[in-house]
Amino acid sequence: MNQGDSEDQDPSFGDSSPGDSSPGDSSFGDSSFGDSSTGDPSFGDSSFGDSSFGDSSTGDSGVTQSPTDPSLPVPPSPARSLGAIAGIVAAATLLSKVFGLVRQQAIAAAFGTGVAFDAFNYAYVVPGFLLILLGGINGPFHSAIVSVLSKQNQKDAAPLVETITTVVGLLLLGLTALIILFANPLISLVAPGLGTTAAGAVTHAIAVQQLQIMAPMALLAGFIGIGFGTLSAADHYWLPSISPLFSSVTVLLGLGGLWMALGQDLLSPEYAAVGGMVLAGSTLVGAVLQWLVQLPPQMKAGYGGFRFRLDWNRPGVREVFKIMAPATFSSGTLQINVYTDLFFASYIPQAAAALGYAGLLAMTPLGILSNVILVPLMPVFSRLAAPENWGDLKQRIRQGLLLSASAMLPTGALIMALNRPIVRLVYERGAFHSESSEIVASLLLAYGLGLFVYLGRDVIVRVFYALGDGTTPFYVSLFNILLNGVLDYVCVKHFGAPGLVFATVGVNLFTLCWLTGILHRRLGGLPLLEWGWAIAGLSGSSAVGAGLAAVLWTGISGSLASDSLGAQILALTVAGAGGLAAFTALALRLRIPEVQLFLSQITRKLKR
Repeated sequence: MNQGDSEDQDPSFGDSSPGDSSPGDSSFGDSSFGDSSTGDPSFGDSSFGDSSFGDSSTGDSGVTQSPTDPSLPVPPSPARSLGAIAGIVAAATLLSKVFGLVRQQAIAAAFGTGVAFDAFNYAYVVPGFLLILLGGINGPFHSAIVSVLSKQNQKDAAPLVETITTVVGLLLLGLTALIILFANPLISLVAPGLGTTAAGAVTHAIAVQQLQIMAPMALLAGFIGIGFGTLSAADHYWLPSISPLFSSVTVLLGLGGLWMALGQDLLSPEYAAVGGMVLAGSTLVGAVLQWLVQLPPQMKAGYGGFRFRLDWNRPGVREVFKIMAPATFSSGTLQINVYTDLFFASYIPQAAAALGYAGLLAMTPLGILSNVILVPLMPVFSRLAAPENWGDLKQRIRQGLLLSASAMLPTGALIMALNRPIVRLVYERGAFHSESSEIVASLLLAYGLGLFVYLGRDVIVRVFYALGDGTTPFYVSLFNILLNGVLDYVCVKHFGAPGLVFATVGVNLFTLCWLTGILHRRLGGLPLLEWGWAIAGLSGSSAVGAGLAAVLWTGISGSLASDSLGAQILALTVAGAGGLAAFTALALRLRIPEVQLFLSQITRKLKR
C-alpha cells in the first residue's frame, strides 16, 4: 500500500511521510506506526554530490540559508549543508528503522496474520492517512510552516505558530469527535468485505474499537506536522527524524506488558480483542510522545508553545493556510489508493496484515538505496532546469535511472528468489506460523518485481518538480486512482492477495512510461533506446544473480542438518552474497558508467 514517494517511506506501518503529488500507488506505501518522519532518508549521504554527480557545494541544496538579519527566527550558526542534513537524518532514521523492525517482529510473534493485526491495518487507515497528510516532514503542514516562518521576524514567530496551532487544533478536535462517533461506518467503508463472513465480523468489531482508540491521532497529526515545520525552520533535524522511535518503543512496551500479563495465552484467539486494544493504545501513546518531545526545543527556539491564541489577522496566518490547503488536497489524492487496496484486501482473509509485513521487508532496502540516489539528485536537477542546460539535464536523468536500475534490479531479483527464507528468518516465530509465511512470501515476491519501477518513477517525477511543473504529475496521479482500481479488480481476481501489489507495479510502470514520454517531447528528445538496452542488460545480470542465489540457498539449506536460526542466517547470507557477486561481475562487463559509480560509492561507505 503505497503512501507516496519512496524517499518518504518507512516500511513498518503508517509512515507519515510527505505524500506529495507524485503519482504513486498505495501498495508500495509505508506502513510504520505513526512514523511521521521524512520517510526514508536512510544513508542519505551527500557523497554522491561529488564531481561525478554534480557538486552539491554550490549552495543549491534546497536548504534555507541563514539570513543576515538577526531578527529572523533562524539560529545564528550557518545553515547546514545538504550533506550535513542528510547525515543527521540518515543516522536518526536508520536508528528508527532498527527499532521499527524489532517492533514489527514483536507484532508478528504476538499476532501473526491473525485477527488483531489484520483489524489494525483497517483501523489505521484514517489516522495513518492523517499522519502522512498532516504530520509528515515535507508534507503540507511542514512545507507551509517552513515557507512562511522563513519570512517572519522573531517577535512575530511565536504568536504566528500559536495561532496556527490553535486554529488547526480546533478543526482537528472536531474531526476526532466525528471519527469516534462514526467509527463503525468508516470501517464498513474501508473494508466492506469484512461483513461477508463470521470471522470478518469479528475483525470488523475489533477494528472499530481500535479506530476509536486511535482517533485522537487526527489531532496529534496536525500538532506533529506544525512541530516538524518549526523545528526545521530552526535548523533542527535530528529530533523530527528520531521521533518515530517513540512509537516503536511504546508498542514494544505495550506488547511486553501484555506478554507478562497473559503469557502464552496471548497467542490464543480469545485474547485477540485485548491484544488489538493494546496495539492501538500503545500506538496512540507513541504519537503523543512524538508531539510532546517537540515542545521544549520549539519553545527554546522562540516559536512559542502550546498556548491558545486566535489572531486570524496576524501577518502570515492566512499565507500558511493559502499554501497548506492546495498542498493538502494534492497529497490527499494519493491516499485514495490506500482505501482502494484495502477495499479489495478486505475480501481476502489475512491480506491486510500480510501486506504490512511484506511491505516492511520490501521498503527497507528501497528506502535506504533510494535516498542515496534521490537526495543528491534533486538539487542537481534544479540547477539544470534552464533550457540551455537541458543537455546536461538529460545526462543526469540517465544517471538517476541507471543508478536506480543498478541498485533496485538486483535487490528486487534477490528478494524474489529468496522470498520464502527471508520471511522465515525475519518473522516465523510465535503466532507467525508457516501458513503466515506463505502468504507474506507471495506478496514479497510481487514487491520485488516492482522495486526498480517504483524508484525510476520517483526519479522522473523529481525532474518535473525541478522544471517547476507539479501539475503534470498531479494529473497523472488523479488518473492513477482509476487505473489502480481497475488493475486491483483484475489482478486480485487472477492472483489473489499478490494481485494488489501487481496492480501497483502496473500503475507505477504506466506512470514511468507516460511521464518519460512527456519529458522526451518536452526536452527535445531523450536517448530512450540506449537507456533501454542498458536497463535490459542490468535486468539480465540480475536474473542470473538471482538464479545462482536460489541454487546456493537450496544446496546449502539442504546440506545442513539443522534448521536453526544460525543455519538459516548462514544459508541466506551465502546465497545472497553469491547472487550479488554474480550480478556485479556481469554488470561490470556491460561497461555502464553508472554501475561503476554506484559500486564505488557503496564501497566508500563500507570503508567508513
